[in-house]
Amino acid sequence: MSLHRGTVARYAVGSVGTGGFGTLPGLVLVYYLTDTLGVAALAAGLIVTLAKVWDVVVDPVIGAASDRDRAAHGTRRRLMIVGGVLLPVFFLLTFAVPPSLGSLAGAVWVLVAFLCAATAFSLFQVPYIALPAELTGSYDERTRLLTARVVVLTVAILAFGGGAPALRGPVPDEHAGYLLMGAVAGLVLGASLLVAAGVEGRVRRRDPGRAADGVPQPPEVATPDGATPGVLAHYRAGLAVLRTSPPFRALLSAFVLQALATGTMLAGAQYVATWVLDDEGAVTFLFAALVGPAVVFAPVWGRAARRIGKERAFAVASGVFLVAAAALVVMYWSPGVWVYAVVAVAGAAYAGLQSLPMAMLPDVVSHDAVTRGPGRAGTFSGLWTAGETTGFGLGTAVLATVLATTGYVESRAEAVVVQPDSAVLGIVLAFTLLPAALVAVSLVPLRRYPLRRTDIEAAHTAARTEEHRA
Repeated sequence: MSLHRGTVARYAVGSVGTGGFGTLPGLVLVYYLTDTLGVAALAAGLIVTLAKVWDVVVDPVIGAASDRDRAAHGTRRRLMIVGGVLLPVFFLLTFAVPPSLGSLAGAVWVLVAFLCAATAFSLFQVPYIALPAELTGSYDERTRLLTARVVVLTVAILAFGGGAPALRGPVPDEHAGYLLMGAVAGLVLGASLLVAAGVEGRVRRRDPGRAADGVPQPPEVATPDGATPGVLAHYRAGLAVLRTSPPFRALLSAFVLQALATGTMLAGAQYVATWVLDDEGAVTFLFAALVGPAVVFAPVWGRAARRIGKERAFAVASGVFLVAAAALVVMYWSPGVWVYAVVAVAGAAYAGLQSLPMAMLPDVVSHDAVTRGPGRAGTFSGLWTAGETTGFGLGTAVLATVLATTGYVESRAEAVVVQPDSAVLGIVLAFTLLPAALVAVSLVPLRRYPLRRTDIEAAHTAARTEEHRA
């Protein structure tokens, strides 16, 4: 059964929030710490990394809580709504450090506020990722759903990555500029999350009482004595998923390595604009070059997946991205407008790196539900979100380590500094050859991904047969 266009649209709107929160902090937060608050590069990287490590701790718990909610109430939206309400508040506070605070106090402020913002985001993101496997059992409809999501995601990355820093620029006072950026971005993030939180309600109103076509429904989540599982049980469930699902291990490994690659590039984009292209505002054009082609090519990768399979299309997109990223190293010796053209090639491939693994994940979840029983979708999504945020967080740590190793000079707002050539070279390597190498390594686990269209269609048919028998 085809998904209604309204359902697809409402689900896709959530990617305004996921794209914005995934992009903006990675792009500007370390730069805000090093070049406005005067925090040393390693400490700035540690702050962002700690928030991502916290995600690894909390996401499996949120995933299990989301599974309990769906088993008890038939919906995952309660946690999604809480996340949508809290995220704008803590996102604003992250960029609201008073100018009078010293570097150490400012660093602590940002750490606490960003930890709270990351928790609020996870309350939405974890159940959001679990939904595609439950909204439809169709291999192609999931591709359609996730392709629409990635089109919106890429537009959101462009809007937040290019537009939000542009809000900061015209304001003479750097601190006030970041505060304005945080307020506007936070409101947009929250609105997007709250719109998407109602997508399950839309499905039920259109067809009350119907489960997603061919998707097994989860049993009640409880221990044998009827008690709610403890925290350790959530982590044991996560380890069990990793141990018993080879397709998930392969897909997650490839995705985390690529998140590390793109996270490193994302964190380095503002530094490339400032110190390589010699224009702080050039970050807007870098994002336009990256995301403009991605908007166009997301449907192209969807068509490629239908023709040659999602896993093969994913490998092709990865190869194109790898070559484009490696070619950008020439900017160290010869920066110029040609950089934007090569970034555009990477952007075309980036659409595939985003849409295809996300379209493969619900296939993994539904195949697991048929072969091992339902009820683990939240655990899968919790692990996936934890892996994604870990990759992006470690990307920031990689950049910060490179900056510190190559002698990057941090500064307070309005101060004028000159970076050594070694630091500029480090910025270029972190933006080009390091991500290319990580994507190359990601192709190794991707080759071990075993599911094909025939496997998913067979599982879908088996699920529908079992449903009709019941």
